[in-house]
Amino acid sequence: MSEYYFELIIKPQSNQELFLELLSAISTEAIEEREDCLIARSEEDLSDVKDGIEKFAQALDTPCEITLEKKENIDWIKQYQDSVKAVEIGNFYIRPSWEEKIDGKIDIIIDPALSFGSGHHETTSSCVYAIDKYVDTKSTVIDVGCGSGILSIAAAKKECIVDVCDTDEVCIKDSLSNATLNSIEFNNSWVGSTNKSNKKYDVVIANIVADVLIMIHKDLKKCMNDDGILIISGILDKHVDRVLKKFEDLEQIELIHKNEWYSAVFKNK
Repeated sequence: MSEYYFELIIKPQSNQELFLELLSAISTEAIEEREDCLIARSEEDLSDVKDGIEKFAQALDTPCEITLEKKENIDWIKQYQDSVKAVEIGNFYIRPSWEEKIDGKIDIIIDPALSFGSGHHETTSSCVYAIDKYVDTKSTVIDVGCGSGILSIAAAKKECIVDVCDTDEVCIKDSLSNATLNSIEFNNSWVGSTNKSNKKYDVVIANIVADVLIMIHKDLKKCMNDDGILIISGILDKHVDRVLKKFEDLEQIELIHKNEWYSAVFKNK
């Protein structure tokens, strides 16, 4: 990779499609088309292309702002990796695969595309905290709406027997892939929700959104053992009272508030 690259920005006041047609014809480089401009980038000097665009603009009698800059080439992959940091939550250490594990911590590897499901988002970190604090070793667990599988993996790392479900098939595939990355296996997995299981669990986890929690609150409680634990999350502060009301028949043992997000831990009475 070259140390520098050239960036040509073209902002015509009109006829942008004609400028795009010309740019595509005289340059083999990738072109980024935005609402108000065209951008060409190349490791080769684009001065000749700039001259051609200027002459074209004059021939069309179209005002056009054209800038050409030489910029430092950035290793975008390394920049991305540097931006994704490991996070320590209680006894858990959640890290991308390119960082080293820490001795004495329960190691979870997640290579995130987004902050959701990587341990950094408030809802995820609150659930991991609750799993660390309230989930006993060897418990039976169901993760409803498993997403990336991080919460299921955290429970499995505590030697729990874990079932996972999600209405999105892609999430199931991602969860199973991340389970393999972490050298663990789930007991069972399926596309759908709790209504596809007639089992009861020691721990029920649902990090979803407020409206869905309200919609399936009876199903979640139905899955709990007599002395079971329920961990719910994904609740914006403006919805918290409405959600908690649906679970008022359970014993609330902790309410976790991080920024605008709430998570709650209940025990079956």
